[in-house]
Amino acid sequence: MSFRPTVLLTDYAWPDVTLETGIIEGAGFRLVTGPAKAAAAEVIAGLAAEHQPAAIMTNWAAVSAAAIAASPPLRLVARLGVGLDNIAVDEATRRGIWVTNVPDYCVEEVSDHAVAMLLAWARGVIHFDREVKAGRWEPASARLRRVRDLTCGIIGLGRTGRRTAEKLRGFGVRLLAHTRRSGIGAAGLDAGGVETTTLEDLLVRSDAVIVHVPLTPETHHLLNRERLALMKSGAFLVNVSRGAVIDSHALVDALDSGKLAGAALDVLEDEPRVPPGLLRPDVILTPHVAFSSDASLRDLRRKASEEVVRVLRGERPRHARNEPQPQSPIRLNPEELEP
Repeated sequence: MSFRPTVLLTDYAWPDVTLETGIIEGAGFRLVTGPAKAAAAEVIAGLAAEHQPAAIMTNWAAVSAAAIAASPPLRLVARLGVGLDNIAVDEATRRGIWVTNVPDYCVEEVSDHAVAMLLAWARGVIHFDREVKAGRWEPASARLRRVRDLTCGIIGLGRTGRRTAEKLRGFGVRLLAHTRRSGIGAAGLDAGGVETTTLEDLLVRSDAVIVHVPLTPETHHLLNRERLALMKSGAFLVNVSRGAVIDSHALVDALDSGKLAGAALDVLEDEPRVPPGLLRPDVILTPHVAFSSDASLRDLRRKASEEVVRVLRGERPRHARNEPQPQSPIRLNPEELEP
């Protein structure tokens, strides 16, 4: 049997891998898959040692330093998603291995989800749905908000944060934003009519705060006890980024004290475990699905697979998230490939 470089797909959150197989094997490579549900890091390292992949594609499974070291032919770790917190990026960089993601596949979906959560809170949609289904028809109990009168703060003004701002602008809200470039001397209106300001100022002034930042050492518990205490009494918090950006214990305390009117979370710090203190009527919970739609998943799978082919053919990736030392490309003789 002729040699074909192997691509290891560690896990996947869709019914089959037909799309990935068509692109990767159609380009002359071999695709092997781990279990559909993400396995433990040591299992992934074992799969890497067994199959010696030239590329690893991962959805939720951890690609640890051990997994990266286990396969000398490895040239690429490709994230089927945006965040890189499940990949040992520093180890990959040290070993001359590319790390990529798909940063633009779910901008519409995540921004839709954030806006939907905000509207559901402001208009009491989920609360009154539960009340009516429980046999309580009490319109006089409504304490709802006019969306146009809200000041909405967006933490993180990348692709998705900007799209959320564009959608909220249609409701006439006042928009604040904090980015890594926001700070003393950086405040003011940007070209999209969003007022950029410091994180502390945003928290103090916003009726609703939406989080759109990646999880990094700098953003871990970005919203801690001290920063949550800065928020307006009765404010609402939406997180569609990563769970560990918010200190879960501090959030529960802020809800218990009445400091916050509620929260909407698509992500949790230790998902899928839900802290008991968040199982309450004033918290909206969804199971990390903000990214998902039929269209976004097709885009994700196609773009990630095409990136693998690109790198294994010796080209530079389009969405590199590190800058490793270059390795020599894999040389393929079409006559040596399996039929």
